[in-house]
Amino acid sequence: MHDSVDAPSPPQKSSRRRFLKHTLAVAAASAGAGLLPRNADAAEALSQRYPDPLIEILDDSFMAYRIFNAGVERLASGLHWPEGPVWSGDGRYLLFSDVPNNRIMRWDEISDSLGVYRYNSNFSNGLTRDLQGRLIVCEGSTTGSEGRRVTRTEPDGSTTVLAERFDGKRFNSPNDVVVKRDGSIWFTDPPFQTGNNYEGHKITPELPDAVYRIDGKTLEVTRVIENFSGPNGLCFSPDEKTIYVVEGRAKPNRLVWAYAVNPDGTLGDRRKHIEGLDYGALDGLKCDEDGNLWCGWGSTGAREAKPEQLDGVRVFNPQGKAIGHIHLPERCPNLCFGGAAGNRLFMTSSHSLYALYVNTRDATFGQRR
Repeated sequence: MHDSVDAPSPPQKSSRRRFLKHTLAVAAASAGAGLLPRNADAAEALSQRYPDPLIEILDDSFMAYRIFNAGVERLASGLHWPEGPVWSGDGRYLLFSDVPNNRIMRWDEISDSLGVYRYNSNFSNGLTRDLQGRLIVCEGSTTGSEGRRVTRTEPDGSTTVLAERFDGKRFNSPNDVVVKRDGSIWFTDPPFQTGNNYEGHKITPELPDAVYRIDGKTLEVTRVIENFSGPNGLCFSPDEKTIYVVEGRAKPNRLVWAYAVNPDGTLGDRRKHIEGLDYGALDGLKCDEDGNLWCGWGSTGAREAKPEQLDGVRVFNPQGKAIGHIHLPERCPNLCFGGAAGNRLFMTSSHSLYALYVNTRDATFGQRR
């Protein structure tokens, strides 16, 4: 996104300063190895202090994951409910859905720029990459006759439909997705995008809320979790013997359940792993290499809620204890790890994209980037 160019006007001090900064950046890039100039005004630090006061230590163990001289930055804004971020290490860019605007956005790390990757994305939500690096998309609603399905983008740009029906009925609004090391694709199917004409189209859901598995070889679709109210974010533990799933409409508070994963792709016993705080809205989540869960967090919108205390990312250790909180000025629906070293946390929020360098990486780092 770039500022529009207006007719010349008398320069103000702030515009002259911005012009000089931009000129110096261009000159430095031109004198170097031909890299694209970095937009000096793109990344905005929310605090000028180190350690960043927005990074709250809830347990001393979280100190190991905080980098002293790294703070929360706003990378872009002007969005409408960005979701489902996924990092592309080979291209050094981040993709994420801008759901109500029916598009997938691309933020480039080298040029520090934001642009549209795909328009008419069928109101895409969750994104991930498979073992071959192909983009997997949860299409949350329909554009014309297509949508409410899970697709794969092939290297030539064509689209392969992986799943769009179960028992002959079309999915509700596929929400979040993760790929296991055996190539199987797991996704949640709540009714979230079926209730309005903002994030898609208002329809009557055909299937109960559920979680599904797509076999990596045969593409056979099986229902692995049912009797579940509003399945939302999901991720695997580092050894993939446990899958964590958010129950987004559990009462009185949202929950994260931990299910044992059997070798044949079925699920075993479950246990309650995390219960959301009063009026706290758990959403997407990712597991780091030490087994901690980094959870998108925010206010439910209840009158009693205190957004300034809830909005951001809450971190839980493998035992389900809250150890840290990254405070943001907006609710955070989803996040992912990325960056050149895999240690940059990208956080999609109500209207903006944020980032923070942390001292850990995704549980799958080194297996697929």
